Formats: sequence, structure tokens, C-alpha cells
Amino acid sequence: MKYIKVQNREQITILPDCIDDLIGQDNPVRVIDAFIDGLDLDEAGFQRAVPNITGRPSYDPRDLLKLYVYGYFNKIRSSRKLMIECSRNIELFYLLNRLTPDFRTISDFRKDNAKAVKNVFLAFVKICLNLNLYQKELLAIDGSKFRAVNSKRNLYNKDTLKKKLARIDENISKYLTHMNEEDDSQPSNSEYTTKQVKDAIKELTERKEKYNGFLKELLETGETQKLTTDPEARVMQSKDGFHCCYNVQTAVDDGSHLIAEYQVTNCCTDQGLLKEVADYTRKTLETKPWKSPQIKVMKAGKIF
Repeated sequence: MKYIKVQNREQITILPDCIDDLIGQDNPVRVIDAFIDGLDLDEAGFQRAVPNITGRPSYDPRDLLKLYVYGYFNKIRSSRKLMIECSRNIELFYLLNRLTPDFRTISDFRKDNAKAVKNVFLAFVKICLNLNLYQKELLAIDGSKFRAVNSKRNLYNKDTLKKKLARIDENISKYLTHMNEEDDSQPSNSEYTTKQVKDAIKELTERKEKYNGFLKELLETGETQKLTTDPEARVMQSKDGFHCCYNVQTAVDDGSHLIAEYQVTNCCTDQGLLKEVADYTRKTLETKPWKSPQIKVMKAGKIF
């Protein structure tokens, strides 16, 4: 008995397969495609929503937004992984018309259009409201800690900076003492050459200037932490220790399980955020004011 065989990979066909035929009519990528094509990206605040008359053509922000939404829909958040998927994923062939942007373009698009993406979320909520998908009876609001890219080595506070500056001053003093001893004594087989000592002092001095700048910035702004990679993140306690994170507050409709509102904050705890997020949620869902019994908010098992 023979095995099932469909087609030889080296067989040349006169009429190749149409990409549209390879995507089912109920495939979610068709919804993504129709939703984003119907948006006014210029009004939403996207950069390059209207192409320039002169210069090299840029990527259409609609295509990059489709890729962004598709990545989160399929739990692909890495720009490099999305770049790879563009060259092998049939769904992305259909969604982007075989466009293959590099990872830097994908990353810059997300970075430069963060506020505009929030407007896209609000537009999606409006569509769900028009379709009566939100029950608007009970909403659960809670916070989640999302790990930032910033490492603990690039985290500074006032106490840390003062300790680092004191250690640098101590090391510079040791190097200067070593140079003075070398000048006063006969030539010997020293562990460090004069050039090495001077280079070390120069490096420590530059590092001292950088730390003094960080400390001055903290004193002037009143901030308690300085993160160089993710300036808006903060050190927060999570289930596996302290890490550089963002605190994302999310409001979810109990009946439909659809997200109605979210807020990205750098508050280390959820205290004081419930009412703020609830007010934004009521405004987004176009419900009545706080005293109305039309909508209830649940936090940590309690209904408000």
C-alpha cells in the first residue's frame, strides 16, 4: 500500500495558488485586516499616516499595525521573531502582501506610536460597544507586573549612587597613592604600569561624572529611582522577587471577558488606582457617573 502523496515540491505549475485561497473565510486575520483598513490612522496620531511627496517611500503604518496586532494576537512580541514570521507565515503573507520589514523598523514603529496604539484600542472598544458585546454590569480591575527590559545593573537610587561615588573616590585615592609611591621609590617590578594607572583614574573620573549627573537629576526631579534603559519603569515586588517592571491596570467585563480599559503606570502598588481606572472605564464604556448602580467594580473579591 502506498502513502498519501499530494504534489511534488519541484513540480512547476502554470497557475500558482492564490494567497487569498489559502486563508479560510473564518480566519481572524481577515478581521484584523478589515478593522485596521477602516481606521483613520492620521486622526489616531500615527506617524507617516500620510506619505511624503518626495523622498524614499516608507512603510505603510497600516501594514506595521497589522503586524503589531497579529503578533500580540498570537503571543509573538519579539521584533526579531516577527521579522522571521514575515518570511514564512502564510497568514502574514496575506496580511502584509509579502512585506518583510526588518526588526528595527518593527521596534521603532511600536516605540514611536505608543499613544496612537492606545487610540486603536479605544476604537476597537467602540466597535464592541456598537455590537453590544459588553454587558456593563460587573467589571474586574486588577494590576499585573510586566517585566521591563531594564536590568538591575542599570538601576540607580540616591543611596546606591552615594555608595558608588564613595567607592570611586576611594579607588582614585588608592591609585594616586600608588603613583606617588612609585615616583618616590626606585624602579621596581610593579603590578601596574604608569599608563594603566592613568587610564584607570580617567575611567573612574568619567564614571564619577556620570553618577554625579544621575544624582543631580534625582535631586532636581524628586524621583527616587533612575533607570537608564526604561526611564518610566520602577523596581517593583513581584512573585519571584524585585524587578524593574511596569504596573498595568486592566478592567475586564465579567460577562464577555473583553478588556474595557487599561492603564500603564509605574506605581509600585495598586493603592489609589482603583477609582482612577474605574472612572476611565466608565468614560470609555459611556456609562453613567460613579453613583449610578448601572455598573459595579470588583477588586480583590470586593464589589464597589
